[in-house]
Amino acid sequence: MKTKVENFGLKVKFYRNSLRLSQEELAIKADLHRTYVGAVERGERNICLVNIFKLADALGVRAKDLFDEDSDAGNENS
Repeated sequence: MKTKVENFGLKVKFYRNSLRLSQEELAIKADLHRTYVGAVERGERNICLVNIFKLADALGVRAKDLFDEDSDAGNENS
């Protein structure tokens, strides 16, 4: 079973892939470092609130969409 941090990272990756963005392109749009975005997607970083909003804005989604456990976005079982 995945942790909440891992599930968050999968959502970020799902939305990034749906926009056909590389990690580097997303990082530039969100004003974050590429390796930080990669670590978030792998569930290795406990991301701060400011960076959650930066990623959501760069992805064109609401911050809550990155937490929505009812959504199939980013779930391996979907």
